[in-house]
Amino acid sequence: MKISTTPSVIVRIVVWLLLLLGGAWLSIHFDLRYFPELFGKLSFHLFSLPLGLALLCLAFRAAAAGGRELARRGREGDLPRLETNRLVTTGIYACTRHPMLFGLMLLPEGVALLLGSPTFIFIVAPLEALFILAMILTLEEKEAAGKFGRAYLDYRKQTPLIPRNKACWQQLFGRQRKNAKHS
Repeated sequence: MKISTTPSVIVRIVVWLLLLLGGAWLSIHFDLRYFPELFGKLSFHLFSLPLGLALLCLAFRAAAAGGRELARRGREGDLPRLETNRLVTTGIYACTRHPMLFGLMLLPEGVALLLGSPTFIFIVAPLEALFILAMILTLEEKEAAGKFGRAYLDYRKQTPLIPRNKACWQQLFGRQRKNAKHS
């Protein structure tokens, strides 16, 4: 099966993988050298493991919520996978401009907690999240403005990057029901 996508999407996927895998490798290497008593401590890992699983679950829920909305309303015609040609401003996109990326910003911290790496948890994952946020604010916002023009600029003025109310947070991270009505 051939999957058609653009080079931009491939580059982003590679960057995500490098962040996660590189951050994990670097952090574990550092922990084994400087914090072996904490990294190998079972009680620390038993605490961090369930937190990591919960955070990963939330990250994937947010990414899936955004992905479903884009797949349903953001594509018209024959487009490469993961590409859109229609501005989506409804559903979760009425609460936050980049729900998929907002959720995926949580991935490094979730992986860090899952691995139980203090360096990854407290240093590398937060830096990776800031890097992802910078990519959203520069590359994603610029690309969307270029693709959708004035309509996106108006949408950006009305819609926050971070959800502002409880209903939006629930929509972003809540369980999705198969028969739920969507806006």
